[in-house]
Amino acid sequence: MGTVEHPRIRPGTLEDRRYQATIADAAVEHNTLVVLPTGLGKTAIALRVAAEALLRAPSRSVLFLAPTRPLVVQHADEVSRTLFAPPPLVLTGAVAPERRAELLRPPQIVVATPQVVANDLGDGGFPLATFSLIVFDEAHRAVGDYPYVAIGRANREGPNARVLAMTASPGGSLPRIRAVWANLSIDRFEYRTEESPDVAPYLHGIGVETVVVPVPPEVRHLAILLTAAIGRAGQTLTRLGLLAEGDRSRRSVLAVGEQLHRQVAVARSTGGPASASLWQAVTAQSVMMKGLHALDLIESQGVDALREFLSRQSAPSGRRATPAQRAFLGDPDVQEVRRRLAEITLEHPKLATAVTLVAEELRARPAARAIVFSQFRDTVDRLVREFEALHDSRVRAARFVGQAAHGDAPGLSQKEQVALLDRFRRGELNALVATSVAEEGLDIPATDLVVFYEPIPDVIRTIQRRGRTGRARAGRAVVLVAAGTRDEGLHRGASARERRMHTMLEKVEREAAAGIGPAPPEPRKVQRLLSEYR
Repeated sequence: MGTVEHPRIRPGTLEDRRYQATIADAAVEHNTLVVLPTGLGKTAIALRVAAEALLRAPSRSVLFLAPTRPLVVQHADEVSRTLFAPPPLVLTGAVAPERRAELLRPPQIVVATPQVVANDLGDGGFPLATFSLIVFDEAHRAVGDYPYVAIGRANREGPNARVLAMTASPGGSLPRIRAVWANLSIDRFEYRTEESPDVAPYLHGIGVETVVVPVPPEVRHLAILLTAAIGRAGQTLTRLGLLAEGDRSRRSVLAVGEQLHRQVAVARSTGGPASASLWQAVTAQSVMMKGLHALDLIESQGVDALREFLSRQSAPSGRRATPAQRAFLGDPDVQEVRRRLAEITLEHPKLATAVTLVAEELRARPAARAIVFSQFRDTVDRLVREFEALHDSRVRAARFVGQAAHGDAPGLSQKEQVALLDRFRRGELNALVATSVAEEGLDIPATDLVVFYEPIPDVIRTIQRRGRTGRARAGRAVVLVAAGTRDEGLHRGASARERRMHTMLEKVEREAAAGIGPAPPEPRKVQRLLSEYR
């Protein structure tokens, strides 16, 4: 297989893939939204388009935007490795605004976080008119008040630089997909799936498996007790006319919380005290949310995760317990849960299942790599302890989490994240236990096994997780589902949402081919969005 030949691309650095060439050719001529499964080379397409932009407009700059510092550094490294151009200018919040202004000297390649660019645009200190191309990585974020929206609209009103927007999935609803389209002024759509004829020859296959894990009776009984506590708080909200009889859905309870927060804000703005019934409702809603979270933990995560959560409720770090925490812990069924937890020595079978899957993969294939994804830090930490307890030199695992501390557990700085990925790439580590920070964009090396500790409802995150395997060779994705729990509904729903997303993308593709696009953005909203970043 050959490599790309171009005056601005270093020989031998980019594999020449037909679908990438087709998409890049379209993106050179049109503002293009590229929807391509994770691992199929969206960055390679961006580099081809950037090379052509540098060739056609040598006096103008190119802007790469990425949502996190590690992604910015990653893109800058790829630019340096691939393109004949001066070293790229990296702009993140770590660079002071006055220093950023000094460094912007077109023509150049700038790789930046969108917050920095939006902030400097709002202050009039970013020379957007000097750019011929703007690359929006992880373009599904271009909705609401995310800074991509302000930058996209400012570009439309000003220089009209060429736009290349890239994502593995633009969203699970037609309005969201159309919003990304409108906010970035897209006029061309390039959509591929694993089954697309020009993509299929480059895929190595992903076997997706579901492993249903039985839930022990002791764990089920804890779930029953928590369900009773949730129902008790729900009855209070029903009595106050805020929740329908028998409705215990998370969506409904969140909607009640938003309504109550608005009522509290109105009471405060008028200077009068909130009524006793309002505070009663606020407490009951918060208790219900805590109960739903505790139920998720015991059903889908494990006994230890629930213990940690309840411990934080009873001893919040450096603060007095809130009324909601006291009410939640004072519920008789929650008290019974805590009593039983003190006696239970077993763990959720998911824990042993995840460890066994990874250990067997790495023992059978010494050069293999594995990632376990969990939504919860407590589970990540427990899994790492379980891997360490194996005392097996063939299994070298590490936690991969975000920057924020969680209780007594520190986060990982972006520098530490990059260093961990380097160790994973070199084989010093062969298993990562990760939260959502490893889902998006990061150049994680070829991975043979991806384990979902729990199903997730978000279609974008599902696709991103699954795309961590099957890149350089055949891979497996395994989803762990706790029998008879919310896991089962989430797993069914995730598959249905992904099918709907593909149907919607096909509809958008037809609309784009027919020249039908969303309405252009409102100019006044651009100024409001930019002002928020000043």
